[in-house]
Amino acid sequence: QVQLVESGGGLVQAGGSLRLSCAASGRTFSRYGMGWFRQAPGKEREFVAAIRWSAGITYYADSVKGRFTISRDNAKNTVYLQMNSLKPEDTAVYYCAAQFPERTPRGTYDYWGQGTQVTVFS
Repeated sequence: QVQLVESGGGLVQAGGSLRLSCAASGRTFSRYGMGWFRQAPGKEREFVAAIRWSAGITYYADSVKGRFTISRDNAKNTVYLQMNSLKPEDTAVYYCAAQFPERTPRGTYDYWGQGTQVTVFS
């Protein structure tokens, strides 16, 4: 069983930055495909970013490309989401997710964290 614990959410003014962290259990973390998703009130959950276990290949939603950066530290079993130039429309609960074995980065994930709230005010 894999457990994911997100942290780093909070309240930030538009234009500001936050860094989310997701700590994962599991000895094979380095082989997981990892992703970040978000869900705003009244909206469906949407893909934000993903990173492959090998070569660190990354994928982003068009809405965050150029502003958000996903990265991972396999030695620390942690994946990060650096969010810059935040906008009010980025307000949502952000979820970390893991795939094992690795599959389509925008597809289904096997494990989910509990979520962390990000609120951006103008």
